[in-house]
Amino acid sequence: MHMKKSQIAIENFKTLNCAQSVLLSYSGDFNMDEMAALKIASGFGGGMTMGKTCGAVTGAYMVLGLKIMSEGKTIPEIKAESKVNVRKFNELFIAKHGSLKCKKLLGVDISTPEGAAEANEKNLFDSVCPELVASATNIIEVNF
Repeated sequence: MHMKKSQIAIENFKTLNCAQSVLLSYSGDFNMDEMAALKIASGFGGGMTMGKTCGAVTGAYMVLGLKIMSEGKTIPEIKAESKVNVRKFNELFIAKHGSLKCKKLLGVDISTPEGAAEANEKNLFDSVCPELVASATNIIEVNF
């Protein structure tokens, strides 16, 4: 029995950031070099380190882009399909979690030293983030 992508993403999150965790759970499906995946997603954790769009979400966008069957499609067609998929993903994620923003999802601004300290104190990276990483991965698995 193989592990669900959401379980793999949670495992990944023990050592990686949120965006890396989501992208890496799919990289094998696209014969993507793991180190390349880790490097591409490395700057997207913690809402691009600014508490902006959650890294689980931006990591999911990367996966959605990779999932597009590009054969015979023009770049504008690929962009249009990507936009549709990202919008659909956003709707599903917001319906489940109320926001796409790291700051809102965690209830603290981890881009500030105080916010980062509070997140650590409240154990948010262990209690909230694994659920978001699993959820983003699961939304892709079920809907795309």
